[in-house]
Amino acid sequence: MTESDGDDLSTALAAAREATTPETDERERMRRVVADLRERATAAVADLPAPADEASVLQVGSTARGTWLPGDRDVDLFVRFPTALDRDELEQFGLRVGHTVLPEGVEEFAEHPYVRGEHDGFDVDLVPCFDVPNATAARTAVDRTPFHTAYLEARLDDDLAADVRVFKRFLTAVGAYGSDLRTRGFSGYLAELLVAEHDGVVPLLRAATDWTPPVRFDPEDHGQETFDDPLVVIDPTDPERNVAAVCAAENVARLQHHARRLLADPDPDRFRPRPTPSVTPATVRDHLRQRETAPVAVVFDAPNVVDDQLYPQLRRSLNGVERELDGRGFDAVRTSTFAADHADSDGRRGAVLLFELADTEIPAVERHEGPPVHVGAHAAGFYEKYADGDAYGPFLDGDRYVVERDREYHDAVRFLRETGFEEVALGTQVETALADGYSVVAGDDVAALAERFDEALARHFRPRV
Repeated sequence: MTESDGDDLSTALAAAREATTPETDERERMRRVVADLRERATAAVADLPAPADEASVLQVGSTARGTWLPGDRDVDLFVRFPTALDRDELEQFGLRVGHTVLPEGVEEFAEHPYVRGEHDGFDVDLVPCFDVPNATAARTAVDRTPFHTAYLEARLDDDLAADVRVFKRFLTAVGAYGSDLRTRGFSGYLAELLVAEHDGVVPLLRAATDWTPPVRFDPEDHGQETFDDPLVVIDPTDPERNVAAVCAAENVARLQHHARRLLADPDPDRFRPRPTPSVTPATVRDHLRQRETAPVAVVFDAPNVVDDQLYPQLRRSLNGVERELDGRGFDAVRTSTFAADHADSDGRRGAVLLFELADTEIPAVERHEGPPVHVGAHAAGFYEKYADGDAYGPFLDGDRYVVERDREYHDAVRFLRETGFEEVALGTQVETALADGYSVVAGDDVAALAERFDEALARHFRPRV
């Protein structure tokens, strides 16, 4: 990197740092809201029967560590209950505190129920957990979270917190931020650990350009667990957990790609989210004419589950159907799966399994090779099986028996419409949804899906890193 490149990178980072630093009045408003919420939660705890009234209230997450971005209105408060309580009591008292603090709040469910609501313009999660002595003693998944906060509060000074915000903005700009199972990217905690591990965002980005997965970091040198993931960051508070377990190989590669581009061309725009592409039915038809492929889509009502349950099932179902199509001779150029972000006026949320095939129709016969003639009984058995049947052959190709037998299906659309996916590996709830009914659209008719799934189809037909 030349001196000029270094100056350009410094300029781009300075602009990103300025854009990701909350203004003084925004920080002050956040402080007041959190103080008010903690006071309300502490008072609600005091009204509980012993020993629940010994619970403590703790702010966790990015707002506790100074790594939140301007405009972030999410506040996470944890109520740490004594371990003398059982699980049912934890849930009961946690919800009582939550509804007291957030009277208009609604109950959500992760590993156990908690209350989510709005307070003075902020979105608040009030979550109960056990006050365990350390993260390895966790009785629920969220019991680790207070230890994450304590660990990073001790390691992130103001400069590193600013670098975390810059890194989060960069990940957001390239589409790799978020540990939900739809995105499968970098969580906030993972971003914080990586910046702390590299002592800054620039060393992290430079190091990332040279990563050769699997990449492993072990901040506290636990050194005892192995994980089969492209990126491994051993939780410093719990050596049995990989913080990056959700992060897909694609998003690790995406970070590497964009880090290289940033270092080669430090344009401040690389820290700004790219416009969301969209397509119209007409542009989809244009793509199909240019590509000369044969698209076919399975359209159905998505099961009524959250995205973290839905998208793994959609991917499993997509892969299962693709394997079945491939096994029957239908070659996919590319596949995609997606669901509507929201239900329609009838309460239905559409979902799609899209297969862009080389062709939806293939020959009615398929070649099936048998063993070489000289292998004796096995060869004789193959010959006898087909000798009096309807297949073409057996005949010889070199020293091997061959037959050309009828395919069960030589039209992919007919296969998808008629089989009901009875022998296909599907996500459990997607399987139930398909059993309730689905439609198959093919060819130019797929373009009509752009009326509801324009962004998803844009990602398919205009793919980018």
